[in-house]
Amino acid sequence: MTDSTEQHGEQAENTTYMRKIRSFVLREGRLTKGQQHALDTYWPDYGLQYQSSALQLADVFGRSSAVVLEIGFGMGKSLVQMAKEAPEKDFIGIEVHRPGVGACLSDAVAQQVKNLRVFEHDAVEVLEDTIADNSLDTVQLFFPDPWHKKRHHKRRIVQPEFVQLLRRKLKPGGVFHMATDWENYAEHMLEVMQAAEGFSNLSADNTYVERPEHRPLTKFEQRGQRLGHGVWDLMYKKDN
Repeated sequence: MTDSTEQHGEQAENTTYMRKIRSFVLREGRLTKGQQHALDTYWPDYGLQYQSSALQLADVFGRSSAVVLEIGFGMGKSLVQMAKEAPEKDFIGIEVHRPGVGACLSDAVAQQVKNLRVFEHDAVEVLEDTIADNSLDTVQLFFPDPWHKKRHHKRRIVQPEFVQLLRRKLKPGGVFHMATDWENYAEHMLEVMQAAEGFSNLSADNTYVERPEHRPLTKFEQRGQRLGHGVWDLMYKKDN
């Protein structure tokens, strides 16, 4: 084997290793009867399956409108609220934790929200394969796992490669909106985004923005505010 072949093999091995690094740990948890019922009953109307070819979102929703995609919606309360308060837009949520998916479906049906669909799958794979390029108006990433230990920072989802994947999926002028309650992660996000090609910071001072009204204030966030914890929002627009 030549040196160049050995080098190429090492690079391929490293790339494969990096792609196996997940930004989440799958903590399945126990489904409540209500969550299981929601999955069994409402998935045909609200669920989207990962596929290796791009979905036509206008066909999914039966109309052409602005599309907001949220990565890691947790139990889905804020996502359902946003969809309910913006019926002119269509919302897609991606979550790997099954109890959260069930809770989100149950809440959407209870509030008669029709402009929402959800994936139960790895967000990176969905974005790479199932979401068409230049199809999203907004991508939201609220309170992702901060992986606060330094040796785990490589697991943070906001990394240069991921940001450029989002850039492909966003329409020109589309917005990537992040929020975190970990200052170190906020600084990491800011550093990655400031160096990212093709994005402009929507902050007046090129740092963080005030929480926009369309992002609901969660109970978790309200509790944090009472305890004096900070929350940092970052919003970046894809350049034309």
